[in-house]
Amino acid sequence: MSGQNYSTVSEFILIGFSNFPQQLLPTFFLLYLLMYLFTLLGNLLIMTTIWREHSLHTPMYLFLCALSTSEILFTVAITPRMLVDMLSVYRSITFVACASQMFFSFTFGYTHSFLLMILGYDRYVAICHPLHYNMLMSTRDCARLVSWSWAGGSAVGMMVTLIVFNLTFCGSNVIHHFFCHVFSLLKLTCGNETSSLTIVVILVCVTALMGCLFLIVLSYVFIVAAILRIPSAEGRHKTFSTCVSHLTIVIVHYGFASIIYLKPKGPRSMDSNTLMTTTYTVFTPFLSPIIFSLRNKELKNAIKRSFQRAFCPLSS
Repeated sequence: MSGQNYSTVSEFILIGFSNFPQQLLPTFFLLYLLMYLFTLLGNLLIMTTIWREHSLHTPMYLFLCALSTSEILFTVAITPRMLVDMLSVYRSITFVACASQMFFSFTFGYTHSFLLMILGYDRYVAICHPLHYNMLMSTRDCARLVSWSWAGGSAVGMMVTLIVFNLTFCGSNVIHHFFCHVFSLLKLTCGNETSSLTIVVILVCVTALMGCLFLIVLSYVFIVAAILRIPSAEGRHKTFSTCVSHLTIVIVHYGFASIIYLKPKGPRSMDSNTLMTTTYTVFTPFLSPIIFSLRNKELKNAIKRSFQRAFCPLSS
C-alpha cells in the first residue's frame, strides 16, 4: 500500500438513471415529481389536521405527527436531487454534498424506524395496559420518546457517515446509484481497513433496523394475545382496527426494504436495482399518508371536518 498514491476525491458522479433510455426519463421525472409533491402535501395535511383538531391531541397522533415530519425530511434529502439528475447531462455531486446527503438520509430514515417502533409501543400500552395509559404515556414521556428517536437516528447517521467518509476513495468516482448510497460508496473505497469497517457499517444498520422490527413484532404478540381475550367479535374488531394503519405501514416499510437489500444482485441488475430502490425512497413515503388517512377512521373524519370548515364554513 505504501507504493500506491491515491488522488483526493472532490466529487462523485451519480449514474443511477444514465443507462435508462433517454425518452423514458421525462416520464419517470413526471411520475416521481407527482409522487414527491403528493408525499409533501399529504404529510403536511396530516400534521396540520393533528395540530388544529384538539380531539387528536393524544400520544398516538403526536407520534404520527413526528412520523410525518421524518417522512417529509427523508424525502427532501433524496428526491429533489434525483429529479434534477434525471434531466441533467452531467450528474456530479461534491464530496461534502454527498456526505451531507448520506447523513440526512440515514438520520431521517432511522428516525422513521424508531418512531414506528414507538407507535407499536403506544398501541401495546393502549391495548394491554389501558388503565395505566395516561400515566405511562404522559406528555413528558411522549416528548422524551420522540426526542430519543431523533437522537438515535442522528447517532446512526453520524456514525455511518463518519466511518464511510474517513475511508480512502481510490480509482473510480462513479456511484452506481441515484444518490449517495452507503454500499455503492463502500465499493469505491480501498485500504486495509475497508473490509472490517464495511462489516461495522452493516452491523450498525442491520442491528438498528432489526432491533426496531423485533420490538414491533414483540409488541404485536402481546397485542394479539390481549385481543384474543376480548369476548365479543365486535370488541376484537374495534380494538384491532386501531392498529391496522400502523401495522400496514410497518409491513410496507420493512417489506420493500427486504426486497431491495435481500434479493440477489446479478451482474446486469443495476437498472432493476435503481427502480427497486425508488420503491423505498419515493413510493413508500408516497403510500404512508394514504394509508394513515384511509385506514385511520378518526384521522379521516378529522380531515373531512377540516375541509368542510375551509370550503363550506356555513354547512359545518
